[in-house]
Amino acid sequence: MLDEHFHPDNWGIRPVLFSINGFDVSSYGFFVGLALIVAAFVYWRAAKKMRQNNDNGFYLAIAGLLGGAIGAKLLEWLINYRFVADHFSDPRTFLYGRTIVGGLIGGTIAILIVKRKMGISQRMGNAFAPAIALGVAVGRIGCFLAGCCFGKPTNMGWGVNFGDGVLRYPTQLFESAFMLAMFFYLRRKAEKGNLKPGQLFTELMLAYFAFRFFLEFIKAEPAAFCGLTIFQIISIIVIIYLVFAKEKILFYFAKK
Repeated sequence: MLDEHFHPDNWGIRPVLFSINGFDVSSYGFFVGLALIVAAFVYWRAAKKMRQNNDNGFYLAIAGLLGGAIGAKLLEWLINYRFVADHFSDPRTFLYGRTIVGGLIGGTIAILIVKRKMGISQRMGNAFAPAIALGVAVGRIGCFLAGCCFGKPTNMGWGVNFGDGVLRYPTQLFESAFMLAMFFYLRRKAEKGNLKPGQLFTELMLAYFAFRFFLEFIKAEPAAFCGLTIFQIISIIVIIYLVFAKEKILFYFAKK
């Protein structure tokens, strides 16, 4: 498997998006920043329309953002613990590498904890869901240009060379297109109204992890158990939680 942590200088479609007075702006950093801005704007619009643009929404948004950032890093380090241990003295080991799977899980857990600690019973998933979907869609463009989260080799016409001379599935764009479609689906559903509290967030999580399970078959990830990657195993666990245990756990965290 290719090393996703340290790529040679020629790795990626366009790792540097542009330069300003000699300062290089990375494609990944630019699109992650743009994703946060876009997601924040979409959330603000949705919360305002749903009359949920209050202090609780602000606290939960910050919790989700910080928890997502921690979860994205922590899961990556746990999965690649041997690599981290072998390169512990190299600071780049802790600067690079993150996963949207860990971000979604970490953000969700952080929000549940904050709701429990602050006694917030209001469920705002319907406002968060479209913002998350569009944010991921934009952020994955940065992954594509930087050449991370790549797919397996392919002979199909859409194969992309990320720097090693091998045509690979542009799985980043597949995920971006899927989440963009989810954004329009969720927004349209929100406009129709008659939603249960948190319904759109549940639908987004179910759809994403089901999609991610199948996407993993063409991603360059090693098998962890029974021919499945660690992300496929996590996807199964999340789907089971959403289908069978979600309401009980939410009830616990909603108690004051």
